[in-house]
Amino acid sequence: MQRPDDDEFSELVAARSHTLRRTAYLMCGDWHQAEDLTQIAFIKLHAAWGRVRRREDLDAYLRKTLLRACIDEKRHARWRREFPGSDGLPDRPAADRAPDQAAADRDLLVAALRTLPPGQRAVLVLRFWEDQSVEEAARLLGCSAGTLKGCLPTMTVGQ
Repeated sequence: MQRPDDDEFSELVAARSHTLRRTAYLMCGDWHQAEDLTQIAFIKLHAAWGRVRRREDLDAYLRKTLLRACIDEKRHARWRREFPGSDGLPDRPAADRAPDQAAADRDLLVAALRTLPPGQRAVLVLRFWEDQSVEEAARLLGCSAGTLKGCLPTMTVGQ
């Protein structure tokens, strides 16, 4: 099995980790879990380095691995759920800090994404955040283009 050169792999991680982590956050809605999912994707890429032959396949491999890791986490979350005590620290910033509009918009988007099932959330993130074509998103999700189009929620103007 071919192993990646350490410098080459480090450059790849540095170049793509921010974007991949942001995509993971949109899929799962939690920055800590997004960091874990990003690490899982890079670990799996490192292990499969010899099978991912071309450079243009790396992004697709990372996205697909990230998606699968996110779905696996959602499936197994009920078995590993942690219950914080009442004296735990809050995940939200203090109320006296007013968030800027971009942060408020992001929070609104993430809240809306959290209301969707994982499959629909993955479709929206791949299609509109990652700007993947219908065919590429369907290939990554392992379904037909028609099935993918059926997963998109219907919206009306003004929503």
